[in-house]
Amino acid sequence: QISKMFGTVVVGVGIAGLARIRDLMNPMPSSPSEHLKLLGFVSRRSFGNINEAKQISLEDALKSKEIHAAFISTENKSHEETIRMFLEAGKHVLVEYPMALSAKAAHELWEMAEQKDKVLHVEHIELLTEEYKQLKKEVAGKDLVKGTLHFTGHVLDENKSGFPAFSGIARLTWLIDLFGDLTVTSATREKQKDKNYSRMTVHFQTANKKPLTWIEERGPGMRREKKINFCFTSGCLENFPQAPRSSVGLFMQDQNLFAKKLLGQVSKEELAAEKWRILRCLDIAEVIQQYCEEPEKIYS
Repeated sequence: QISKMFGTVVVGVGIAGLARIRDLMNPMPSSPSEHLKLLGFVSRRSFGNINEAKQISLEDALKSKEIHAAFISTENKSHEETIRMFLEAGKHVLVEYPMALSAKAAHELWEMAEQKDKVLHVEHIELLTEEYKQLKKEVAGKDLVKGTLHFTGHVLDENKSGFPAFSGIARLTWLIDLFGDLTVTSATREKQKDKNYSRMTVHFQTANKKPLTWIEERGPGMRREKKINFCFTSGCLENFPQAPRSSVGLFMQDQNLFAKKLLGQVSKEELAAEKWRILRCLDIAEVIQQYCEEPEKIYS
């Protein structure tokens, strides 16, 4: 039996795109990734070659019969359009989160992938970190009383990366994966343009009506950091559990998962749960944005 190979192209060569090129060129031995073959990359800038990977035009990537899948690592703002082009061309798609900057677009793209019988895979390396896997074990089976997840990071260009509820959707994904479905009770956002500072505060309720808070804070010189304070009936968790370093890089783990989907090795249940989680988080991100952007209510 000849093993099935999937020709791939990487679109966008920022930090993630370069990591993708590296991992596609050096797949883990005897892993699903060995079924992926990098045939080139697409970029607006001209590089010629990166290692042995050659630059090809977007048109050629879309038209090529040899290319079966695209890895999309462009800026957030262009994810939606790029996914649409590759799905329309009949290609499988792996895209960095967030898959789109509106819930409507995300649902449309997902439907399109299903109609065309193509894999649409959204990278969520934040769920693959050892730190997170340990945290999930620690939280499992405990009764939440209340909790806070506070993220700080450097300034983002919102025109490219989108509203903070979308660019920061990794944090929302954590909360939903840890505590189940959430309802937004309120959300506000403070911006200091002159200081290039932004702070979004979101209040949720769990299905059991327990309060959770997510703070996404960005400003010049802010260290990239997550702080947690989750209180359970059995006590509070204020620090991340100690976690070993994984021997397999996060992008490689994600690439293996995508390849498994292409090979039909992921169960229908897992795929359905993942679809629910991804679209649910995008729906919630949109609700948060609406809360933050509506004019102050004036009570007379």
